[in-house]
Amino acid sequence: MDNLRVLSWRNQLFISSFTVTWGMLCGNHCAIAQENKQPVHTTTIAQSTPTPTGEQEPDIELNVTGKVLNQPVFTPFRREGTVKDSTRPIYVITGEEIEAQGARTVREALRFLPGILPDGTAGTEVNALSGQFIRGSNSEQVLILLDGRPINNLGSGSFDLSEMTSNIVERIEVLPGGGSTLYGSSAIGGVINIITRRPTKTLTTQAGVTVGAYGLNQQTIQNSGKAGDIGWVVGYNRTQADNNYPYSIPEANFEGTRKNNETLYNNFNVKLEGNIGDRNTLTLSTLYLSKDQGVPGGVPIPFPVFGQGYFNSLTDNDRKYTDRVLTDLTWNSKLGGGKDSLLTAKLYADFLNTRFDSRTGALNAQRRFDNEQNSYGMQVQHSWNFTKNQALVYGFDYRSVSARNSTFTYFNNQQTVSYDDSINQGALFARYEINFTPSFSINFGIRQDFSSLVNGSFTSPSVGAKLALTDSTTIRANYIRNFRAPTLLSLYARGSTFVGNSDLKPEKGDSYDVGIDQKLGNFGLLRLTFFSNTISDLISYNFAVPVATYENIGLVRTLGLEAVLNVQLAKNVYAFVNYTLNEPRILESVNPNEEDNELRFAGADSLNLGISYETIQGLYTGILMHSLGSYPTNNTNTEFLPGYTTFDFKIRVPLSDKVVITGSVDNIFNQRYQLFPGFPDAGRVFQVGINSTF
Repeated sequence: MDNLRVLSWRNQLFISSFTVTWGMLCGNHCAIAQENKQPVHTTTIAQSTPTPTGEQEPDIELNVTGKVLNQPVFTPFRREGTVKDSTRPIYVITGEEIEAQGARTVREALRFLPGILPDGTAGTEVNALSGQFIRGSNSEQVLILLDGRPINNLGSGSFDLSEMTSNIVERIEVLPGGGSTLYGSSAIGGVINIITRRPTKTLTTQAGVTVGAYGLNQQTIQNSGKAGDIGWVVGYNRTQADNNYPYSIPEANFEGTRKNNETLYNNFNVKLEGNIGDRNTLTLSTLYLSKDQGVPGGVPIPFPVFGQGYFNSLTDNDRKYTDRVLTDLTWNSKLGGGKDSLLTAKLYADFLNTRFDSRTGALNAQRRFDNEQNSYGMQVQHSWNFTKNQALVYGFDYRSVSARNSTFTYFNNQQTVSYDDSINQGALFARYEINFTPSFSINFGIRQDFSSLVNGSFTSPSVGAKLALTDSTTIRANYIRNFRAPTLLSLYARGSTFVGNSDLKPEKGDSYDVGIDQKLGNFGLLRLTFFSNTISDLISYNFAVPVATYENIGLVRTLGLEAVLNVQLAKNVYAFVNYTLNEPRILESVNPNEEDNELRFAGADSLNLGISYETIQGLYTGILMHSLGSYPTNNTNTEFLPGYTTFDFKIRVPLSDKVVITGSVDNIFNQRYQLFPGFPDAGRVFQVGINSTF
């Protein structure tokens, strides 16, 4: 979604199209805006000025130019740029917006963005396993970046975004349609880039407490500032919830209460930033993400249900433990004139540990599953504007990942290793951009990846163009070649009933899109993007062979539309709507019954809209709607989950310049639904928070 980030509360306020204009847990940015008597908008494309003493409260004037299109983004260029500079559609949610909607994790923050279907999760509670579907791709085919570098688990392929709490986030960028030209493997469907907070100019401490339904209890504290040439951000988030909610599955006429579903987060973040002279900056960033949770399993729906039917089993004694350490050291050096040439070198090390303890059932069925991944990498790049109308970004990447997966059987105290291996990946890349005229630009990209895997190397070209037909109308078009190398699980896993396949080829993707950005006078902006995304050599589990294994067995093509509209309806009244149409079709499969069917889970259509009221004194109220269409749960399309529509209410009431009360009621009408078979929603929930800045 084309959101606006609050760029400067001293001069003007840039506002987004995403959330309705409220502040659930508005932090330092809101406090500073209140000190300057300017509101922090999170929905619309508006601009405000302070209220003159003794005069009538001014309207928040709408001005599309310089709002959505001037929002800063990194992902489409691998350097700092703006939305209007990109030929690619790029959707952003800022930290202010995340606080405004009360999103507790990165997973929750993505819910209302166009182009992405984050509803492929197992439940709606805060600790629900995260899944992202972009343009017919699954979570393993979407690359997750942290400040521009990859954090995907190459053992299993994905990264659970429910483990990353939102207090660390400056903004999140979603780039649909792949990104292998700049970022390499796993970017077939798209890229999600999480940009973390930077030090504030003045010493600031934020503290907040939020309580809510089903035992939610969250405490957050963050200190940030600068002293001389040293800046810092130090924060802690503790989130706890029981999540023992009653559920209802109307299509099965089945009810119950979730048990063994509690969770506890203890997350820390530290960032140190030092200026070395006028031209060099050194930044050390570390995240520690810890989560201890019960694993309730799927609810025991009677068999049969939904055609062929299914039966899930509760796991009252199962638990999951995750520990993540993500750290990097970045050096930026300004070369040449200081503004036209930037050399960046980044070293990073990640340690991802997951333990699943299954203690349900008879002793001979109890297992412990351990997954450990150590990842070390380097990125070196040079961003160079060598003429006024030409820019070049080039460099190399390297990443070495070792992963081990093992199973411990409690009955006989025996440990079995499923895989214990490593992947080494390197790449050279370049992206060239030329502006022939102020209204017409073209970019070309190329990347050559090298891998220790036999079939892991790949060449990824791209081309994009943008033409401003008038001051109000701009058209854009892109092509990107993408790929995903096989995971260690699919290559080398060994079990009693399955085996890996070391001869797997990488998945390949071709992404095309064409779009238009249309300004609607001075009151709105419409962005439309039509796309085609093809994934060939699809890696999937094949049960139709004597020993089940992974194979390259499929070809999927997704056609669709992403549409975003932002408008101002009246004084202080704003609205947004975005719609994502997905049509993923299986063109080839080893199972003839799957061909010409819709790909499971990935084809739901999504509609989001919101309307809000905001005053310059800082009062926010809004209604937000999220609607998801029905989708099949298998590739033969014999079983479907119905769609659903939910409405949320948000409010923010400033008690003073430094204290804010926030509240929300989500799923107001208590719509009951499943996101994954056997994993129901939590129904109507509420939360209330108080946040202070000092």
